[in-house]
Amino acid sequence: MVRDASRDELLPLGRAPRPTTGAELAVRVHQAVRDEVGDRAAHLDRLRVEAALDGPDVASLAVDASGVVAAVRSGVPAASREPWRPEQPRSSEPATLRSLRVDAHPVVVEDVPVDVTAEAEGLRFAWVETSDARLGIAFVEPDEAHPVSGHVRVAVPQGALVATARRLLTEELATRGVALSSLDVEITSAGPRSVAVRAFGRVRKGILSASVHAVLAADVDDRSVLRVRELDLSSRNPAVAALLVAARGHVDALRGRTFDLTADLPPGLRLADLRLDVDPRGTVAASARFA
Repeated sequence: MVRDASRDELLPLGRAPRPTTGAELAVRVHQAVRDEVGDRAAHLDRLRVEAALDGPDVASLAVDASGVVAAVRSGVPAASREPWRPEQPRSSEPATLRSLRVDAHPVVVEDVPVDVTAEAEGLRFAWVETSDARLGIAFVEPDEAHPVSGHVRVAVPQGALVATARRLLTEELATRGVALSSLDVEITSAGPRSVAVRAFGRVRKGILSASVHAVLAADVDDRSVLRVRELDLSSRNPAVAALLVAARGHVDALRGRTFDLTADLPPGLRLADLRLDVDPRGTVAASARFA
C-alpha cells in the first residue's frame, strides 16, 4: 500500500483526473518542468518528453533536455507563478514508473555543458487528487520488496568547469573587496575511483598581492566509502596565511575523514558501483550504478 504523502511533497501535474494517454502525460510533464524552472532556464522549447501509460502505471517516460540552458545561482529569479499550495488529498491511486530515462547532450548549466544519461526502473508513486480538483504525484521510497535499479553518468569538460569556477569566484571575492588575478586548476584521476584537484590562485586587495594553493585528493573503496586522503590550503604570504586560519580549521577537520555514501540510502536502493574518470581530452565524468 502506498502511504499518504505530505501535501508539501506533491509534484503538481495540473487538473484532476490523471492522464489516460501517454501523449497527455507528456504534455503535463513538459508543463510541470517549465513551471518549476521558470526564468532560471532558457530554450525550454528544446525540451522533449515522451511517455506511455499502461492503466495507472507509467510504462515509460523519457525526458531529453539537450540544448536547454539553466542557471542555478541564487539571485536568478525563479518561476513567476504562484506556488501550488495543495488542499487536502481526496484520493490516492498507487502506480509504478516502470522505466525512466533522462538525457541531456548537453544541458548548459552556468556556462558549463553537462552531458547526462540516467535510467531508472521500478519507481513507485501515487496519483493524488486533492479537494480543489488538482492532481499531484507523491513518490514512494523504495524498500527491500520494491527495489529500484538504474544508472547515471554525468560528464563535463574540465576547461569549461574551471572557467566557470573562476568567474563565480571572481564575482564572490569582488563583493569582499578582493580581486582574483588568476586561477589555475588541474583535475586528475589515478584510477576509476580516485581524484586529485590542485589549484593555484593569485588574489589582490589594494596593494597586497599573494598566491593561494589548494590541494584535494580523495578516493572511494569497493564499499562506497569516500576517504579524503589529502586536503590543504596555504599561502606563502604571512598576511594571507593569517586570513586562512579559520578556513584551515575546517580543512584540518576534514583531512583523513571518511564518508559512507550509502548511509542515507533507503533499503531498496543499493549503490553497486561508483566511478570518477578524467580522460586524456580533459572530460571529467562521474557514474553510478544502482542495483
